Amino acid sequence: MSDLPLWEQYRDQFPVTKNRVYLNHAAVAPLSRRAAEAMQTLAQDVLDFGSEHYLQWMAAYEGVRAGAASMINATPSEIAIVKNTSEGIATVAIGIDWKPGDIVVAFEEEFPANIYPWQRMEAAGVQIRWLSIFDPLDRIDEAAKGARLLAISYVQYLSGYRVDLDMIGEICHRRSCFFFVDAIQGMGAFPIDVQSSHIDALAADGHKWLLGPEGCGVLYVRRELQDRIEPVEFGWTNVAKYADYASRDMSLRQDAGRYECGTLNTIGCFGLRAAFELLLDVGIPKVSVAVQALGDQIWEGANEHGFETLGQRSPATGAGIVSIRKPGVESQFIVRQLREAGFVAAPRQGWVRIAPHFYIAPEEIEALLRTLRTF
Repeated sequence: MSDLPLWEQYRDQFPVTKNRVYLNHAAVAPLSRRAAEAMQTLAQDVLDFGSEHYLQWMAAYEGVRAGAASMINATPSEIAIVKNTSEGIATVAIGIDWKPGDIVVAFEEEFPANIYPWQRMEAAGVQIRWLSIFDPLDRIDEAAKGARLLAISYVQYLSGYRVDLDMIGEICHRRSCFFFVDAIQGMGAFPIDVQSSHIDALAADGHKWLLGPEGCGVLYVRRELQDRIEPVEFGWTNVAKYADYASRDMSLRQDAGRYECGTLNTIGCFGLRAAFELLLDVGIPKVSVAVQALGDQIWEGANEHGFETLGQRSPATGAGIVSIRKPGVESQFIVRQLREAGFVAAPRQGWVRIAPHFYIAPEEIEALLRTLRTF
């Protein structure tokens, strides 16, 4: 076991550190060296040999399923490969056989991807009970009474508020309410256990905290619930006999592959498999400690320098996202000035959103805070 700090042990995996202090993992993360090289290897192989090594492609698909399953305590048969989080959410939202009068519990602060699919169900007579992510658990408990589904983000995209999946899962389990989690802002940075949290379905893309490529993500659906969620896109690979081109048997695959309707993003799967492997090698518990500490450092330092911080933060609710603003100074201006100083952040709804991953050094955050002091 190395005595070096975690960020230093894996620093060489992230060449972006030679060019920028990258603090925008809540948007699009840089690739690790391992993920980039995996994608380059496939590209070169296809350039030289076409599809001759197709079995390696199949192994990459299985590697993504295995990596995702290992990270969230699921089984590979419960993992589908999707284009993005939105596709995963839509698969669940459209695939359920809704009835007039069904109730969905949703949260006002969500990213649109976890609002619009549920809102569209109102046309089918579904009622939405709107809550705030900051509402106490007893109010969530009351709202879940009689509800068919509750949909929430593990980490809220703007405030960085991390919800208690175990407690909300217990509520949903006790209320017989389907528990759906948009995990894109937490998976890869903080632990997720779909068993202990009673999560029924979960979606995440690879390009944020998983440190993988865009356009390649995962959808988890609990095995015993898969027959209750119909595929919303139907192609040749949804069926059990998809490898038999002469078959006309439309019986679905007996795993989450039933939600995959055709050719997958193979080069993305090579990168995402490598991204999973890297993070699992590091260890999510170690990653979460590092990310939480960096977020705390930003939160406390920004407050000291006269910035307002969004939301609430504690050891239980903090994550990798911290949004700040300075009265009288536009967020766009702050982001531009930070970029000129070598820091990459993002303007979001009047706030400056800062999102470091585990390979960022605390000294780099100190340098960021010194820059913020100038505003």
